[in-house]
Amino acid sequence: MDDLISDLPQSILESILTRLPIRDAVKTSILSRKWRYKWASITELVFDGECVSSLHEGSTIEGSLVKFITRVLFLHQGPIHKFQVSTCYLHSCPDIDQWILFLSRSSDVRELILKLGEAEWVRIPSCLFSCKKLTHLELSSCELDPPPRFKGFLCLRSLSLYRVLVAADAIENLIWNCPLLENLALSYFDDSLAITIRAPNLKHLYLEGDFADIFLENTPLLCNLSVVMYMADDMAEQFELEQSSNCNFVKFLSHAPRLESLAGRAYFAKYLSIGDDPGPLSITFDHLKIIELCEVSFEDMKEVLVLLRLITSSPNLEELRISAGANTSPAGAPDSLDIWERECPADWTFKQLKVVKMTDVDGIPHEMELLKFLLGSSLVLKTMTISPSTYFKHNRMDMLIELLRFRRASSEAEIIFLQE
Repeated sequence: MDDLISDLPQSILESILTRLPIRDAVKTSILSRKWRYKWASITELVFDGECVSSLHEGSTIEGSLVKFITRVLFLHQGPIHKFQVSTCYLHSCPDIDQWILFLSRSSDVRELILKLGEAEWVRIPSCLFSCKKLTHLELSSCELDPPPRFKGFLCLRSLSLYRVLVAADAIENLIWNCPLLENLALSYFDDSLAITIRAPNLKHLYLEGDFADIFLENTPLLCNLSVVMYMADDMAEQFELEQSSNCNFVKFLSHAPRLESLAGRAYFAKYLSIGDDPGPLSITFDHLKIIELCEVSFEDMKEVLVLLRLITSSPNLEELRISAGANTSPAGAPDSLDIWERECPADWTFKQLKVVKMTDVDGIPHEMELLKFLLGSSLVLKTMTISPSTYFKHNRMDMLIELLRFRRASSEAEIIFLQE
């Protein structure tokens, strides 16, 4: 019987082999003499812990994996467009330098991904910055130090750095010198960074860590923004004192006029609330459709104002998800409720808002006023899902009764009250 697969065009065989785990692709070399080096020209090399037997101890797995990757590179023929190593078994070792040097000399690599174990930092060799055709770069548990003469990755569209040691000015220059950059993710830097992001083509931005400060400049196309901002309580107090004359809300979001999705977690709402009250905003987020804010303190008037001004500056909002932060007292001061009349025009309407979800609700006045405002202003609201805080076990029925009494602007609005 004829071997129909072996007679397929090389491009189709490479496509088939690329879809196999690299370990299985290499094993095809034992099928016949014709297949011995078929795998050696595949353009995507993806290595993980499954490349070697899991029966060995951790150090043995690391050694076997290093040997396997080195051997594959030694036998490989032709261009390599994607090189990925994702394993917790591999830590800092001199072989990584040799792999990157090999890739930089081929000058064809488009995607480079190194997701390594967190036990040690891997110092990335300077030859990485010779990979001029990179379109996607993803590094974790690494130390990065771009050479002074580095002029940027002119083709790079996606950059992801997780637990990477790098100076603030170095990362800022790296971002600025990647003119086509569209996707950027920065997570868990070793030190608190005050970072300025200048990226005229940036569309998707993810930030996570205890950033000292964040500045967005020249980001006119940014449409998806997600921030997880960690901050110790004493650091938050100090930060507020140092930044008291600046309004973080305006400073941070005024350079992202085309936002479509905004997600803020941990201390992000607190961060936006720091600074002098700017009064009614001149900014309108006409494209913003989804807002998610977590850990909003409804006992902090400045955070409540941030939330109010954000949603009332988003006329085309379609989905709103809020989780309340831990409250230390059962109710806010009665006179503080005046802000709802001052900040919420009587004729204000949300013409596109269909879904509202609010979790960890304690039933304190500002939470209830927000729900009342949303129910009374959302013309096409479909569902409002409310989940009480696990610590709020008493008077849940009173909360539900009060909710059901609120006026609804939408005849189709359904209140879903989750007990657990």
